Amino acid sequence: MQALYAQLLVGLINGSFYALLSLGLAVIFGMLNIINFAHGALYMMGAFCAYFLLNVAGIGYWPALILAPIVVGIFGMILERTMLQWLAGLDHLYGLLLTFGLALIIQGVFQNYFGSSGLPYAIPDELKGGMNLGFMYLPIYRGWVVIFSLIVCLGTWYLIERTRLGAYLRAATENPTLVRAFGINVPRMITLTYGLGVGLAALAGVLSAPINQVRPLMGENVIIVVFAVVVIGGMGSIMGSIVTGFALGVIEGLTKYFYPEASNTVVFVLMVLVLLVKPTGLTGRAA
Repeated sequence: MQALYAQLLVGLINGSFYALLSLGLAVIFGMLNIINFAHGALYMMGAFCAYFLLNVAGIGYWPALILAPIVVGIFGMILERTMLQWLAGLDHLYGLLLTFGLALIIQGVFQNYFGSSGLPYAIPDELKGGMNLGFMYLPIYRGWVVIFSLIVCLGTWYLIERTRLGAYLRAATENPTLVRAFGINVPRMITLTYGLGVGLAALAGVLSAPINQVRPLMGENVIIVVFAVVVIGGMGSIMGSIVTGFALGVIEGLTKYFYPEASNTVVFVLMVLVLLVKPTGLTGRAA
């Protein structure tokens, strides 16, 4: 039973990263209609940003949780202003190809300077150690990752779905001409939305750094699974991405316990089954 609980914990942690990353992808696609294949590279940049803040500037984990998403978010906004904005109204394939190329460039630059091996990032002193729950030993940092990720995901959902700012964002993507008539700067809102989605990826990178180390290819290993999560939950569905991310992490963990050989493919098998039954995803709506 302890092995089962351990795999459930691993599944919840992976699900936290899946949920944060797929949430960023869903925000970008749902608001901007861009398939952002550079998301994994920007997740990696978040981890490296935290690493540089610690080892170059002496800034620790807690400020990095705020600073790294801001820095990477600004970088993402520059990408949107200089490149992605010109793809507005074109087929999704153009955005996919451009962001795929950007991902290769970013990963190549970091790999050239840092190699492929992992760089250590220490767990903050406040979150070291663990708690004995009786039925299992829970590392404090891993519990923090799950809880904090859930809070961020629900906060983002509330911002987009339940606030006036979120209403402006949705309106700006559905009817930009009408929104401009009310004096709202639509291009600026689109840029900020892309920055928000990218910042969520960077935040996931900071959370991942003490667990998975900081590696140039860390985003490459997870982005395909995250795209599967977004497709299963429904492209552009905020809550669908959150629920599906956590759920698939747990399913993946259970599969590692009961049938380890299928753990790397179970997400994609589920994606195929969902697409056969409901092509728009579990919570997606037809265009």
